[in-house]
Amino acid sequence: MTDTFSATATLVGKAAQGDQRAWDDLVAAHTSLLYAVARSFRLDQADANDVVQTTWLRLVEHLDRIEDPARLVGWLVTTARREALRLLRRGSRERPAGEESVLDRADDDEPVDTGLLLDESNAALWAAYRRLSEKCRALLRIAVYEPRAYDEISELLDMPVGSIGPTRRRCLTQLKALLSGTVLDRDAGDQR
Repeated sequence: MTDTFSATATLVGKAAQGDQRAWDDLVAAHTSLLYAVARSFRLDQADANDVVQTTWLRLVEHLDRIEDPARLVGWLVTTARREALRLLRRGSRERPAGEESVLDRADDDEPVDTGLLLDESNAALWAAYRRLSEKCRALLRIAVYEPRAYDEISELLDMPVGSIGPTRRRCLTQLKALLSGTVLDRDAGDQR
């Protein structure tokens, strides 16, 4: 884990000095996490894009003031959360004049209750996720939000590399079992 922190510290230092490759590496390493944070606020894709872009802009503005580069991920997550909340308080993203709103269009292909069903599915999934063991939650969180190489996951979770795949499979099987009988399971049954 120390190697990850020192690598991040090195990238932050180089990016602060104007190294474009270091900046690109920082963005590549953490953008998926920022999208996950933005989407956790149930923002649409355009608003999530705004949150991620604004978070990176805030880092550019404050890069020279990052005192502890090892805490960069926490700073990014906190900034993304604040930007998402700011966007939600404001109502929605500002749209240029003439840009058609989703609400202004009639979409005959999508049932009226699609949003409600999606909300129910999401609620069922998160409720089941919270019932998993801490080990499973941590493994799935890293596998989905912060995809990393198995050797990094091994170090972060103190797991043998060879047990990561089978453990992830067992965790997903447990998650599926917990979802049995929920909205998600009934929806999957409709598609069989």
